[in-house]
Amino acid sequence: MFFSVSIAAAGLLLLSVPVVAHHGAAALDTGKEITLKGRVTEWIWSNPHCFLKFDAKDDTGTVRNWAVETQNPTTMTLRGWSRTSFKFGDEVTVTVEPVKNGEPVGRILHVILPNGQKLIAAAATTPASTPPAPEPAR
Repeated sequence: MFFSVSIAAAGLLLLSVPVVAHHGAAALDTGKEITLKGRVTEWIWSNPHCFLKFDAKDDTGTVRNWAVETQNPTTMTLRGWSRTSFKFGDEVTVTVEPVKNGEPVGRILHVILPNGQKLIAAAATTPASTPPAPEPAR
């Protein structure tokens, strides 16, 4: 019986590692912020993360469709966000923490709506605030 419980506990621990890793900031260019003005193409209000998609010009003038994420609807509701915060075509100013590879993807820090209201999603991740990577198993 003890052996079965031990195996089950070990299996549970192994399965929980990817869940913890899911919320890491390794892909983000931590501490870097980009502010973009663009038009909303889609607002996805769903678990486990909400996504804002919008078109914005890059440094070369090329329009790119950005897909940026934030937290779950429950957390975002507590911060003043809602299912109806954005509608197609809204002109918004979005500050994001971009990914390292230069793709139009990132994490929302805050958004300024067409009416001037500022919605705050998260604080920037600085290298000092990023938790260290776990040590490899030995």
